Amino acid sequence: METVRAILAEMQQNPGSTVCKAMEGLIEEGEEVASEEGNPDAKDVALIAAAQKIEHYEIASYGSLRTFAKMLGYDKVAGILQEILDEEYDADQLLDNLAMGVHNKTGLNREAMHS
Repeated sequence: METVRAILAEMQQNPGSTVCKAMEGLIEEGEEVASEEGNPDAKDVALIAAAQKIEHYEIASYGSLRTFAKMLGYDKVAGILQEILDEEYDADQLLDNLAMGVHNKTGLNREAMHS
């Protein structure tokens, strides 16, 4: 977020303090999952899913910004946004790996079937 603010400042643009309602909703969903009771492994999977929704939203946002920057001829900015996008893809892959580890725990699928 700080990198994006720096880019906008360099371009003499002020994003203000606009709040993204979609991101607020995704964060709220994750908080709800965190406060739920239940099987800890199932809860872990649900938390990972909530985190991945946030990553996917960020990937879509940074991907669009990068494309707009390229189209408008801001190649340096597009490069910086691509770096951010790569970091988001890496975070998503880490969450995938985490989910697979939790998913493969013995008993999780059987317990989910009986819930």
